[in-house]
Amino acid sequence: MDSLNWLAVSQRLQALAHTGLAYCENEYDRERYEEIKLMSQQIMAQLSNAPIAQIMTLIPDEIGYQTPKVDIRAIIFKGTDELLMVQEKIDNHNWTVPGGWADVGYTPFEVAEKEVMEETGLLVRAVRLLAVFDKKKHPHPYQPWYVYKFFILCEVTGGELLNQTNETSGIAWIKRNKLPDLTLSTDRATFSQLEQMFLFADNPDLPTHCD
Repeated sequence: MDSLNWLAVSQRLQALAHTGLAYCENEYDRERYEEIKLMSQQIMAQLSNAPIAQIMTLIPDEIGYQTPKVDIRAIIFKGTDELLMVQEKIDNHNWTVPGGWADVGYTPFEVAEKEVMEETGLLVRAVRLLAVFDKKKHPHPYQPWYVYKFFILCEVTGGELLNQTNETSGIAWIKRNKLPDLTLSTDRATFSQLEQMFLFADNPDLPTHCD
């Protein structure tokens, strides 16, 4: 079994363990689910060559039915040939589109608007959902969480494009033919996903994509 399949197994075991711990009614079952949770973390540690203690800190000790994490990405076009992108300080200044984890208390559109403001200085209005990607179906690097990615079209309404922010070291309009020249933050967005976004620039009436 290859590493991607083992990752899927470990994520599924983690989810089953958390669900079982939420609903089990006796200590014997609780011990078994705790053991399953530990086994899933051991698999993740082996896959990532990281200490299991580090893996345990990355995975929140959630109570209840475990669900995927949601990553929100904002897509902002200039015409049909340019896309607003940022360099992530936390990822060696590699390029991606603005975004981050969905925040509790915010709608997906509100998260997209907030992330753009924080990472670029621009005020935007979220317009429509372009795509929902399941991370396992795309060439992203290893991550212990199961993730859905929402790509949301936004339009600039104001603000001022900054040179950098607390989170970004560079902000620029990138032409479509320059995408292959960039070193991407592939944990956040892949080249094929960004290429797919430009299809919406060419044809705004395309239906929302969902894996």
